[in-house]
Amino acid sequence: MFPRMNPDSSRLLEIHDLRQHFPVRGGVMMKQIGAVKAVDGVSFHIDAAETLGLVGESGCGKSTLGKSAVRLLNPTSGKILFKGLDITHMSQRGIRPLRQDFQMVFQDPAESLDARMAVGELVAEPLIIQGIGNRVYRQERVAELLDRVGLPGNAAGKFPFEFSGGQRQRIGIARALALNPDLLVLDEPVSALDVSVQSQVMNLLLELQRDFDMSYLFIAHDLAVVKHMSDRIAVMYLGKIVELAPADAIYQNPRHAYTKALLSAIPVPDPTAKRERVVLEGDVPSPINPPAGCAFGHRVNHPKYEESIGQELPFEEISPGHWVQKCPCCIA
Repeated sequence: MFPRMNPDSSRLLEIHDLRQHFPVRGGVMMKQIGAVKAVDGVSFHIDAAETLGLVGESGCGKSTLGKSAVRLLNPTSGKILFKGLDITHMSQRGIRPLRQDFQMVFQDPAESLDARMAVGELVAEPLIIQGIGNRVYRQERVAELLDRVGLPGNAAGKFPFEFSGGQRQRIGIARALALNPDLLVLDEPVSALDVSVQSQVMNLLLELQRDFDMSYLFIAHDLAVVKHMSDRIAVMYLGKIVELAPADAIYQNPRHAYTKALLSAIPVPDPTAKRERVVLEGDVPSPINPPAGCAFGHRVNHPKYEESIGQELPFEEISPGHWVQKCPCCIA
């Protein structure tokens, strides 16, 4: 039905040099005077039954990248391949059948769940949109999904405001599972929850992945959470991925200075343990007017920043599966 690219690829999702720029307009005629470079040349892949963690500070472009990957946003440039199909510029009508295979769980369930709809209606909505099953089948499917995510049987007749934050997130997960997707994009799914509830939701996600062989793009700003969930980790800074490696390699042998700073901020349960704390100084540069050189070097006023100005900072594989942006400011 659709033109197929790279048909022999074993990748579930491939992102090639993706850019998502939003126009900035001003003046009497509201002409474009600039652009917010939210995602600026990002490439990665996700294999079947794999979790790729995406971490970085707020405002670095993580959520925008997740929405672009599943075509909730139309990318400015680059290429998105899902199961070998090029979906980059596919129309919304054309992409609708494929949405059965990839779904998204949003950060704030209170915002992503329509308060006017009962839980049963919310979970059944994807089935209705895709024209799957009759009314009886959908009711049975909703009951099965709510039970699978640990919600009581009478939850279908209630409304989202009647549930706690953790329960609302479970509703969002049940809705995303309705179509048996191969890929879930999880946009900070536990950041708004209490710590005890976070562990319950993360364990639920791990169980679901094991049972249904799903792949996850797990977006978070907490490296400790990402370590618990991920097979590989991508570290993002100001619209670019600066380091990508297996989870163990990121924690045991971080190479980029920004990755090291994030790792040093993870709390240690032993109060007597001593380690070097990297305190980031300066402000995150604006994505509207990014620096001419290394964005992180500019932020920390690195003495070698001038060497990076005007240079193409390559993304190189320094060991099997371990990629890092080579920069005189950030690589010792």
